Amino acid sequence: MNTDITSSVKPEYPVVDRNPAFTKVVGNFSALDYFRLSTISAVSVTVGYLSGIKPGIRGPSMVTGGLIGVLGGFMYAYQNSAGRLMGFFPNESEVARYKYKLQ
Repeated sequence: MNTDITSSVKPEYPVVDRNPAFTKVVGNFSALDYFRLSTISAVSVTVGYLSGIKPGIRGPSMVTGGLIGVLGGFMYAYQNSAGRLMGFFPNESEVARYKYKLQ
């Protein structure tokens, strides 16, 4: 099974790394990625708390919502960071930072 997205879709922006490692993608998180991650997490904690008021399980509901929010926020930030490295999203700052490593 071919899981390489670049074989079926051509990137619109310069490719910094066609197949970035996990550590490189996480190290490439921008301030906006961290902001999105924390915002999604905070909203999920709030929704979890509010949805647990009526049945009286605010604590467990809030923790569950927080875990879902942290995981969802991380996956969203990871997708954006990897997309910039692979050239699928605008990546001017990555091109400037990794200009000597362009493939």
